[in-house]
Amino acid sequence: MKSIWTIIFILVVIGILAMAAVTFQVRTTETVIVTRFGEPVRPITEPGLYMRFPSPIDVVHRFDSRSRLFTATTQETTTAGGEPIIVKSYLVWRIADPGKFLESVKDVDSAEGKIKSQLQDAQNSVIGRHYFSEFVNTDPEKIQFEAIEKEIAGMIENEALDQYGIEIRTVGIERLQISKEVTEKVFERMKADRNRKTQAILAEGNAEAERIKSDAEAKQKELLAVAESQAKAIRGAGDAEAARYYKMLEADPELAIFLRNIEALKDILKERSTIILGVETEPVKYLKSIPDIQPKDASSQAEK
Repeated sequence: MKSIWTIIFILVVIGILAMAAVTFQVRTTETVIVTRFGEPVRPITEPGLYMRFPSPIDVVHRFDSRSRLFTATTQETTTAGGEPIIVKSYLVWRIADPGKFLESVKDVDSAEGKIKSQLQDAQNSVIGRHYFSEFVNTDPEKIQFEAIEKEIAGMIENEALDQYGIEIRTVGIERLQISKEVTEKVFERMKADRNRKTQAILAEGNAEAERIKSDAEAKQKELLAVAESQAKAIRGAGDAEAARYYKMLEADPELAIFLRNIEALKDILKERSTIILGVETEPVKYLKSIPDIQPKDASSQAEK
């Protein structure tokens, strides 16, 4: 009886070892490439249990399929305007094609060495086509950080996938530094730019002030011309009225003076007012009595 259980145990162990030799499991965080006599035969990216020929016929190569963060070393480069800046970039990558990855780079350290070279070359090339004002600017609309990062990613993602089986998921600039001398030059340039804008605004304001002043002077001249014209008309009317009185004065001086005094009296009394004057004062004396003025006939005029 004891020997039977021993045989069963041995058979179970042999069965387990046999299953382990011809099967393998792929986890959710893994990507697998199976090679047969050293040649890749099938990549596997879905988790599950799979069959294979026992080693050394089939060999299972496992890779972590999760995204990895790679940070490049700090490097100095120059912008399109010639300003030297210090840049530190990063990228997030993952193994997308395990067969190509195994064939070209084999392991993560070698892959990151390839990525580092690509990232630095793309970074220097792209930054060299952009001006410093696109990285640092008081106007947010002129900052092109995201566009520059996408441009760097576009230069390396196709090559990384085709040559190494690596998918580039994100590229970014982690740090941007400039030297003290460059900082001073940049701020001087920004200050000069602000001064130019200030001068432009002041010039525009002065031009507008001159325009308003010119318009006001033109309107003033126009109003003065109208007023002068009206004054001339009034003076003409006054002269005509005076001429009429002069004729009356020549014809009958006493009647003319009387009528003139009556007009003055109307002007004095047209509003409610209190006036203290002697009763014999011209033309108040006419309130007391009307003078006896006889119109002069034609014969008397003729005699004169």
